[in-house]
This record gives sequence, C-alpha cells and structure tokens, in this order.
Amino acid sequence: MARRLIWLALALALACLLYMTVNARGSWSFLLPFRGQKLAALVLVGASLSVATVLFQTITENRILTPSIIGFDQLFIMIQTVLIFMMGSADYAGLSALLLFAVNVGLMSLLGLVLFTLLRRGARGEMMRLVLTGIIFGVFLRSATNFVQRLIDPTEFSVVTTVTYARFNTVDALLLVLTTVVTLPALWAAWRMRSRLDVLGLGDQIALGLGEAPRRGQSIALVLICVLVASATALVGPMAAFFGLIVSALAHVITPTERHAILLPCAALTGAVVLVGGQTLLERVMGLATPISVVVEAVGGALFLFLLLKRRRA
Repeated sequence: MARRLIWLALALALACLLYMTVNARGSWSFLLPFRGQKLAALVLVGASLSVATVLFQTITENRILTPSIIGFDQLFIMIQTVLIFMMGSADYAGLSALLLFAVNVGLMSLLGLVLFTLLRRGARGEMMRLVLTGIIFGVFLRSATNFVQRLIDPTEFSVVTTVTYARFNTVDALLLVLTTVVTLPALWAAWRMRSRLDVLGLGDQIALGLGEAPRRGQSIALVLICVLVASATALVGPMAAFFGLIVSALAHVITPTERHAILLPCAALTGAVVLVGGQTLLERVMGLATPISVVVEAVGGALFLFLLLKRRRA
C-alpha cells in the first residue's frame, strides 16, 4: 500500500510539473506566481473535498453518497442567489473578497451544522434516515433557489450563473491563504481520527462494543466535513456533485483497504491528481472549452449509475 501512495505522490508531482510548464510563454516571474496560485487552489480543493467525501461515506456506511447529495452545493448557490437578489449585482461585485469569503464559510458551516443537527434529531440517530431526509431538503433548497432566480433580472442572473460554477482561472491570494489556514487543521484533525474512523466504519453496534461512542465520533466528522466543504466551495465555487464519488471510488480501487491511515492520504492525493491533471488538459489542450465541473458531472453520473447497478446485482 505504501508503494501505491508513493506512486500517487509521483503522479501528482508530474501533473503539477506539466501544469506549470506546458505552453509556458512569457516571463517566469509572472508565470510562476500566477500559475502557482491556481495550482495550490487545485491541490487544496481536491484534497479537501476528497477527504470530506471519505469521512461522509464512513459515517453513513455507504460508498455512493457524497456531502453534495445532502445539499451543500445548493446551500452555497442559494446564499449567492439571495445576496444578489437583495443587493443587486453592482453592490454584490463591490463586496470585498475577504468579507464574501467569511460570509460564505460562516453561513455554510453554521447552516450545515444546524441542518445536520435537526436532521439527526428527526432521524432519531439513524444515519441513513438522516441522509434520505437530507436529500429531500436538498431538493427543497434547489427548488427555492430556482424560484428566487426567476425573480432576478436577466442581466443579474448572468452574475449568479458565473459565481455558481467552480472557477480556477483567477484565485485571490488572500483567500487562498485563508482557505489554507482553515483547511489544513481540519485535514490534520481528520488524520488524527483515522483509527476512530476505522471503528466507526464497522457500524454503531460494533463501535459501541469496542468502546467508541458513535454519535460523538459522527458529530466530530460532520464538523470536519462542514469546514472542509465550506472552505473549498467559498474559495472556488461549488465543484461537481460527483467529484467526491469519482475520487473515493478510485481511492478504493488503488488501495483496496478500509484502513483510513491508507485511505485518507490516497483519496487526498487522488483528488489532487484528478483536478490538476483535468485542469491541465482543459487549459493547455482544450483551451478551456468547458468547465472542469461539467466533465466531472458527466463522468461521475455514469460512475454513479455503474456503482448503483453493481450494488443491486451484488
């Protein structure tokens, strides 16, 4: 398993090298910081969303679920839509990037935790009932957002469309630093939980028998999920709902183990390789003909159906 992690790390290094050097024209004094900021954002977002997905799948005991299914992405889109609807696109554009980042991370983390708390109380501790209720709530958020978007002026709706797609073309250096400050401690906390996650993945009854409090462990994991997804989304916008599913499935194929000491770094490296490699192809080969989230949605949708049908046959 360790060799596979080393190969993944080498693949990430190669992808980063290609991203920084392919079609590099002009002064390196400009290219290095310009491409370097985008590269750092790609690696950070890929690792954050991948680890968050592994945590979510562990506590739900289901490999075809991601945090996006419960409505995290829709929560971000709704916040941006409501802000533009209330303030107008001109005032929205005048907001400082720091303030907007703080609002997005704060509201997404707070509302996400409140959502999970309310859903878990209604589900009476049953994680799958929580997920099903969350899916319904996500549909409600999507419907409410669509209703507000219909009330927005068409010219301002174009602004909503722009800010609700993942964008790596321009990354604010200050926001990148803030995201790093928020994300790295959360990733470290997830790594510290690796042994507890192994126990939680066995189910509530077995975890209780082994001396682990499932609800406490699940609560900590949910906090980490909220922080990781909120910070990554606030930095670049909502990624494709199936990104985490693709990375998690690849991680399980590359390192077929349930040990989170192996699975967490494998997922983080895989997510970074997928984003950096995919963005390199889109920017350098296809000329940004389509956002990376669109490609991920297409591949992820097919993978989701495959895993679902495979599970039914099993």
